[in-house]
Formats: sequence, C-alpha cells, structure tokens
Amino acid sequence: MPPTLSDLPTPCLLLDRPRMERNCRRLRQRIAGLGAALRPHLKTCKSLPAAEIMMAGGDGSATASTLREAEEFAAAGVRDLIYAVGISPQKLDRVARLRAAGADLAVILDSTEQAEALAARARGGEAPIPALIEIDADGHRAGIRAERRELLLAVARALPPGGLRGVLTHAGDSYHAHGTAALEQAAEQERAAAVSAAALLRSAGFACPVVSVGSTPTAHFARDLTGVTEVRAGVYCFFDLVMAGLGVCTLDDIACTVLATVIGHQPEKGPLGGWTLTDAGWMALSRDRGDGTQGYGLVCDAAGVPYENWLVAETSQEHGVLALRPGARQPPPRLAVGTRLRILPNHICATAAQFDSYYVLDGGAAVIAEWPRFRGW
Repeated sequence: MPPTLSDLPTPCLLLDRPRMERNCRRLRQRIAGLGAALRPHLKTCKSLPAAEIMMAGGDGSATASTLREAEEFAAAGVRDLIYAVGISPQKLDRVARLRAAGADLAVILDSTEQAEALAARARGGEAPIPALIEIDADGHRAGIRAERRELLLAVARALPPGGLRGVLTHAGDSYHAHGTAALEQAAEQERAAAVSAAALLRSAGFACPVVSVGSTPTAHFARDLTGVTEVRAGVYCFFDLVMAGLGVCTLDDIACTVLATVIGHQPEKGPLGGWTLTDAGWMALSRDRGDGTQGYGLVCDAAGVPYENWLVAETSQEHGVLALRPGARQPPPRLAVGTRLRILPNHICATAAQFDSYYVLDGGAAVIAEWPRFRGW
C-alpha cells in the first residue's frame, strides 16, 4: 500500500501533481496561442522531476536564478539556459565552465562595467559569453529604462563582438497590480519596454534575436506579444496565495501545501475559542506574509479544503499559531492533538525553499513519489 498523509513526518511539503500538470498545460497553451515560446523559470521548483513537467512539450529552454540551478539542470541535460540575475564578474568562471561543458548559458547585465568584464575575458582568448541587456519596464528593480538610449547603446558597444543576444525584462510591479485591467496594462508595459529597446539596438546595427519578457501575472494577462520571442514565468507551476489574491489563479489551482500536525491549544488566548498550535512555524512556512491579508497561510483540512477565516496568525521558529481572521464570528474547529492540517502558502518560492523534497500526491491522499529538491547558490 502506498503511504498516505497520516504516514508522513511533519512539517513536510506536499505537491498535488494533477494540479501542477494542469497549471503548466494552461500557461503553455496560452503562450503558444500568442505566438511566443515559453521559457520556464525553474527557480520555484528546484527539482528535476518537477522541471520535466514544466518543460514538457517545449524546446528544452529554461531560466535559472542561481548558478547552482544552472549547474543542476545542465547536468540533467537542459542546455539552453538564461541566468536571469545580473552577473557579477566573480561568477564568470562558473559560467565559463558550464559553457565549456556544453551548456548554452547566457547572462544578463545592465551596466558598462559588467559588459567590460565580459569583453576583457574575450580579449583574453575566451569565446564570448552571450549576454542579454536587462530592461527596466516598471521601476521595480534592476535594468535600464528603454528611453535611456545612450546608456543602452553604451552597454551594447562595451560587449565583445557577437556577445549581445538580446534584451530581457521582468515586470515585477505586476505583483502589486490588482484586477484584469491593471494586469493587462502591466503586461503591455512590459512588452512595449522590451520591444522598443530591441528596436533601438537593431537601428544602431546590433543583432537582437531574443526579446524576453515575463512574470507569472503578466504571462497570464498579456493580450498581445507582438515583437516578443519568449516569455519567462515560474510561480505558475504551483501558484500561491499571492497569485490567488491578484486574480491570476483560484485557491483550487494552488498545487503545494505544507502538511502540519496540531500539537496543542490555548483556549484563553485570542477570540472565539482561542489559538490552536501546530508544528509548522516560520522554518516551514517562511516569514513571507504576501500582501498581508492571509497571515502566514490559510488553514485547510487534511483534504486541502480551506476552513473559513482560519489563518496562521503568528509563527515562531517551530510553532504555528492558528487563529480566526479579525472580525470573524464563527468559532474555529476544535481539533484533537495529532490532527493533520494543510497550509496554503503565501509565496511558494519562499515556502518551498525550506524543504529538501516534495511528497507528491495523486490528487487525493495517496503519496505516489518523493521528489528531491536542491538549495544553494
């Protein structure tokens, strides 16, 4: 007999495989329908079996956020990779080793200093490391604003000949866009920034074959991808409470939960029946509170059905405190010590990072596999 939830140690990370497959199929079909390629961002899953589902039906291209990810996935045969964090010169030796081993790994940059570091290596006789110039689509984080023409061209000129592969942007502010109109606007702003930057580079005589955009919200709300060659996204494979809060998914789409056990009660603390304590604290759930409306996660029964207005209100290192949402009138359930619960996470990238493996479910309570995860940089 396969193990069930009652057999698992807690806290642990559960993955509903049918939900994940549905999420991946949904975005793959959507992006294909808009005429672009999907380059899955594997930073969320950090697991070879999960990555295989994300890349199924694709061309084998992927995105990484750490060189450890690039090394792990390249060793497994993923050869077309973008390391989508601004490159530092100290990491170029690892990039070069990956390329020498057969991985077509590209880096991103947004300064002449970074470009000159690549050029210096090429002058030393090394084959050029391909680079994409990061474009700032919305002021969220890194990159060059598309209208800063002189800086954009200066970075391109500083690269070694043949070193420019294209442009890349990430609409990080889409994580704060609520409603269809705002998300569609964020997607179009992202597209326009990348396409206009590519047009400028081409008009100056630079080849710019790749125009790469992406975030999970904009990937699901883009209406037009004219001029875009590829879309990157990662959280879509599992989804989380932040994505549900934005309207990108529903609670029924969230594929990962944390399995926890009730370890005690504090009836005199908190309203309407007090607190319930579990063995899943911030070491299991992370400290990420998402948009601040869902505590440290929503409480579900062992089947994954959410309880009404019951949150992980507080955490310490190994304790989760379950309490009612402020203003709730219905008392929480009274569950015996030893009862299993599931917690929907705010930000799955942060929550999954706490665990070494996924316990994979068949859509019910049967555990069909354990998939290892890796961590580190």
